[in-house]
Amino acid sequence: MADTDTIFAIATPPGAGGVGVIRLSGPGALAMGREVTGQALEPRRAAFCRFTDDSGEVIDSGIALYFQGPASFTGEDVVELQGHGSPVVQQMLSRRLAGLGARAARPGEFSERAFLNDKLDLAQAEAIADLVAAGSEAAARAAQRSLEGAFSDRVEALVARLVELRVFVEAALDFPDEEIDFIAESDVLDRLDALAADLNDLLAAAQRGQVLRDGVTVAIIGQPNAGKSSLLNALAGRDAAIVTDIPGTTRDVLRETLSLDGLPVHIADTAGIRESTDVVEAEGIRRARAALEVADIVLLVIDATRDIDAQRALAAEVPEGVAVIEVLNKADLAGLPVSVEESQRRVSLSARLDDGVGGLVRLLASTAGLGTASEGTFSARTRHLEALSCAAVHLAAGRVQLADYVSAETLAEELRLAQDALGEITGQVLADDLLGAIFSSFCIGK
Repeated sequence: MADTDTIFAIATPPGAGGVGVIRLSGPGALAMGREVTGQALEPRRAAFCRFTDDSGEVIDSGIALYFQGPASFTGEDVVELQGHGSPVVQQMLSRRLAGLGARAARPGEFSERAFLNDKLDLAQAEAIADLVAAGSEAAARAAQRSLEGAFSDRVEALVARLVELRVFVEAALDFPDEEIDFIAESDVLDRLDALAADLNDLLAAAQRGQVLRDGVTVAIIGQPNAGKSSLLNALAGRDAAIVTDIPGTTRDVLRETLSLDGLPVHIADTAGIRESTDVVEAEGIRRARAALEVADIVLLVIDATRDIDAQRALAAEVPEGVAVIEVLNKADLAGLPVSVEESQRRVSLSARLDDGVGGLVRLLASTAGLGTASEGTFSARTRHLEALSCAAVHLAAGRVQLADYVSAETLAEELRLAQDALGEITGQVLADDLLGAIFSSFCIGK
């Protein structure tokens, strides 16, 4: 990317609409905006204009806005042309701008320039994409908190404490004759422990943020006619799956994406697991077992009117490390009260009557690590969790080096590596190829 490039993009979604916005950014944005509108364009003042082609013929009419750099989103001169949302008109304006020397922006290039011009850090830039893609109100609020700096502020606070500790340790290394006593008589171990505890708290919060952003994958399993499809319908609030009294009705994995009290859930209703000589049903059972391999949580649906212990044996099918919630279905027919035993991860309900399903939703959120309240949660990504985990490993390694070997040199190096790992989150330390990969997932126009 040349620093002198002026870029443009249609910032509104594809298709016809009442309003269509084209955004320009770069050193030539103002001159191009004036050429298209025929007006001077004053900073932060809306102007009603006619947008013309190179022959002076009117393409459209609308509002033009000019944001003078560095007081703009990208830190560069930015012009927005807000006209009618006709795809044809938008393409005509795009051709006009390209003819004036602007080039089409790459996905995420506006946000990338904002990052490179220090208008926001990398975690905030990623939060823009998370906000655009938010699938629930809770996810949108979490992304907005990250955009406002909630996540970055906590990372920067840890980095500041790491820097203070590094300065102290490096000072000790400047006096080799006194190094051991200097370190041993200090509170370095206590400070390391406090840092590690706060880092773990931040990691737990980031994990909750990732759940809100990406959701959880849930597989529903059970014997035939346990009520798996009825449970899916109750969760979805509609007839998403066919329900009959005939065993083996579900032959394939039926997938739905739901928002349950703000928790995005990618749910898979599977064929009843049993021994079968039917080729089609056997394939469905194979696919059911495959769905277990990628699940974060498994709902083991048990028909409470039949042998419960025999049905519980299906839990052996679940891979190690995957959480299992036991759903005692048909509680109304078995004479069982509707209940939630959170410590046992067990729910009694009636999917047919939609009685007790709310308790299951709350237990799902709790099992996912989110809980019922998401206030203060910020959006986070897998790379953020990896960076936080890496920093925690280096802090732990540094503590071992100091406590067991009184090695200030190795401690100093581990502290540096921990700081670098945290710096990857906000973009203080970042490889160019990773930067390209991050912004390539953004919408064009953002």
